[in-house]
Amino acid sequence: MAQTIVKVGVVGATGYAGAELLRLLVDHPQAGVVAVTSRGNAGTKVSDLFPSLRGRLNIEFTAPDVKQLAQCDVVFFSTPHGVAMAMTPELLKAGVKIVDLSADFRIKDAALWEQWYGMPHSCPELLEQAVYGLPELFRDQVKGASLVANPGCYPTATSLGFAPLLKAGLVNVDSLIADAKSGASGAGRGAVVGTLFGEVAEDFRAYAAAGHRHQPEIAQTLSEMSGVQHDLTFVPHLLPMIRGIEATLYAELLNVDADIDLQKLYEDYYAGEAFVDVMPAGSHPATGTVRGVNQCRIAVHRPQGGKRVVVLSVIDNLIKGASGQAIQNMNLMFGLSENTGLQAAPVWP
Repeated sequence: MAQTIVKVGVVGATGYAGAELLRLLVDHPQAGVVAVTSRGNAGTKVSDLFPSLRGRLNIEFTAPDVKQLAQCDVVFFSTPHGVAMAMTPELLKAGVKIVDLSADFRIKDAALWEQWYGMPHSCPELLEQAVYGLPELFRDQVKGASLVANPGCYPTATSLGFAPLLKAGLVNVDSLIADAKSGASGAGRGAVVGTLFGEVAEDFRAYAAAGHRHQPEIAQTLSEMSGVQHDLTFVPHLLPMIRGIEATLYAELLNVDADIDLQKLYEDYYAGEAFVDVMPAGSHPATGTVRGVNQCRIAVHRPQGGKRVVVLSVIDNLIKGASGQAIQNMNLMFGLSENTGLQAAPVWP
């Protein structure tokens, strides 16, 4: 019996996440890349821009064209915000499934999205239809979706870390703090002074402490899990490394005297999850142990047996925080085994 081959188009595959998406797709046994678009690189071989793909993907970039993309079964958007929403309505009408790695469909409230992204949303009627593509939390919805909003990298690490506590109703929802750090690739591939090697190396700093675009996305997801609004404090930091996210998460227990086995809570919650690894008690997961793979490693602590829970969550921002999770979503949308094309071991050192 012949395997199903999903015809894939990738819009905007010239950044880090797009390149990683192509790297994973060329080894996917049930997907074939038939279109890769870039306005600035149309006519250029993909392997000329990404020599790492020489001999693996022998097609050229083309200018984005809805008629061409409509021949695909699924289109991934790895683009700046504002691009996917301009093309998505017509592609959906053509029966194409969409996985958007940008932020265009992550926030359900159009006014809130416009507040954070500084532009009007061109198809707010699709926001309710879009499924938030964090499979460990919304797997059943993803399976039936035509439009998936692939989560941001910080929201993935943070939401997976907090989920068991919130679903169990164990913590004060106004006590949540996410102290998160990312490698420089999270800022994209553009030449920006703040992410030049000479600026990042031997340096460590917070940014967007007054408010970051991922904050409303995280708050929305946490509220869906607990059923109430959250007063979340989220502060991102830039690490002097290429890739990886470490999120140190804090929450206060509602009942300090309760005999709660937090380790068992997390192990039970993520039992059977291929891409979430709850580490043994007392562990401190490291970003290097998830480099290049679609994995989140989590450890939970209760310092001195007190009121505060500390959760440590690590992912590769370009894989579980972007391209790998996008393929995980595609697999679910097309009825494929969820871990298809995502079973490689981490790269170390």
